[in-house]
Formats: sequence, C-alpha cells, structure tokens
Amino acid sequence: MNVALAQTVLDTIKEYKKIIIFRHFRPDGDAVGSTKGLKRILELSFPEKEIVLQNCDFATYLTFLGGEDEIREDEFYSDALGIVLDTATAARISNQKFSLCEKIIKIDHHIPIESYGDINWVEEERSSCCELIAAFYDTMRGELKIDTEASTYLYTGMVTDSGRFRFRSVSGETMRLAGMLLNLGIDTDILYAHLYMKDFEEFRFEGFVLNNIKMTENGVAYIHITREIIDEYGLSTEQASACVSYMDSIKNSLIWIAFIDTDKENEIRVRIRSRFVTVNALGEKYEGGGHACACGATVHDMAGVEALLSDADKLLSEYKSTNEGWL
Repeated sequence: MNVALAQTVLDTIKEYKKIIIFRHFRPDGDAVGSTKGLKRILELSFPEKEIVLQNCDFATYLTFLGGEDEIREDEFYSDALGIVLDTATAARISNQKFSLCEKIIKIDHHIPIESYGDINWVEEERSSCCELIAAFYDTMRGELKIDTEASTYLYTGMVTDSGRFRFRSVSGETMRLAGMLLNLGIDTDILYAHLYMKDFEEFRFEGFVLNNIKMTENGVAYIHITREIIDEYGLSTEQASACVSYMDSIKNSLIWIAFIDTDKENEIRVRIRSRFVTVNALGEKYEGGGHACACGATVHDMAGVEALLSDADKLLSEYKSTNEGWL
C-alpha cells in the first residue's frame, strides 16, 4: 500500500463537498463493486458530502447490487471532485462528463497506460480495484467507516476479478482483506447465488460452446458468438461474453478468446484470457487492454477476427518454444 498516496487521496476527498464517482463502460463486478463500495464508505465517513455515481451503461447480471444515480446536467460537475475507478484509459470511462470535474483522481489496478488524473493511484499488483479500496479503508480506518453493505460490494469485485481467488494476482494480502470484509457479515450464500446460478438457456448455451470451440495451429482456443446465436439462446451480451470462461481448462491451450457480436454495427467484442502468457499488449493492439493474463479488445469485421487470431497464434507459438513447465 502506498500510504503517502492514500493519504493524499483522503486529504483531497476532505477538501470537496461534492464527489462524483466514475468507472469504465461494459462494467464488470470489480467496476461496479469498487464504485458502489467507495461511495458507501464515503457516505458513512462524510455524511455532510454529496456523493453520486455517474455512469452511462449498466450490467444486467449485477442489478442485484442496486442501481446508480441519474445523469446530471453539465454544470453539476464543475465544482466537484471526480474519482475514476478501475479504468486504465480516459477513452474507456463510461461517462465522458468526468472531464468537467474540477479535479480528477484515478484509482486503478490495471497496467498503467495513461495518467489522465490530477492524482493517479495505480497498484497493478492488486487482484482487483476492490482490493485496493478495501486496503484504502483498512489503512485509513481511523478516519473511514465501513459496513456490511460496502463490504458486500467490495467482496463481489474481489471474487469476480480474481476468478474466485484462483488467479496469479491473488496474494496473502488479498486473502487477508477478503477475510476482513467477510467478518463484517457478508451473506455469501445469497451473493454466490446471484453471481453463479444460471438460467436453463445458459446451460444449453454452454453445451453449444463446448461443442463448437475451435483451435488454431498452436493451441489458441476460440469461438465466435454471432447475434443469431445470442438471439437463439435469449442471452444478454454479458451472458454471451461469459463463454470465455468455458475454455479455461483445455490442456496445451494457454490462450483462449471469445468473439462476441454486439448490438452495434461492425463491432465485435473480444475477451482474451491466458495461462502463463502475457496478452495485454495483444489487447492494446486491437483497441483494448487490461491485465497481463486477462484483457479485452474490439474488432470490426471478420478480417479483424482473423488478424487477431493470427497474432495470438504467433504469440503462443513463441511462448511455447521459449518456455517450459506449462500445461
């Protein structure tokens, strides 16, 4: 924990009566959990301040965590402190009105690409941004308050962004902070039911995916989910995108990729995951980025799909030829 930077962030928060919290578009559990968790912590700690979430899109599978605030007019932002969580680049911020804020704090755990904040607090070794916010509370607990609601938000992001605490980014500190949150009374039965129970059609879809996975020459597993498939199984884009996790246990396949058609014309969402192999530069090449072994990208046609797969196959070939011990 960068205690000096954490203190600077807290001191800056104290200076403002109005605080607006932002996250990235296409939100996941970490983006939603960190923003809602920080908001709740600040509401408890500074009840005299006005604290709002301002984002332009939502994740249907996370609606059980509750909604967010309606978008305000431009003048609302001018005298506010903006805090952007879990977002590596300014272009990925869900609500671009963030730039209207008087001062910006960036709090993130992705590989640093762009320092768009007046204060930039990035700890890329953290398994999630929620872990960083939990550490922020833990370090400043003499001045910050937390409750079961805030803990549930933060624990949600820690669980989802760490693959249920299986990814290499998980440390002893991750587990200590998770234990701290659990001791505040989180109902994990309810939480895990919301996160991991599936509709029957999703199980049928999983069967379709397992029967239609393709493999490149060097072992990149991939699948392309078209709008027709999404409509056939009655899925949301988030549910369809979850199929990338169905390919995570194939021996000798160290990179797996899901291509998901979106509602927008000529936009194909890409989810890239890996074991051992660093893939964030691959995502960055195709309008994305993220973590070393988990990132996103966007392509716009089948030529883009083929180009990305070709690059991924070359990357995996190079890794296998120069490394040992992988499965």
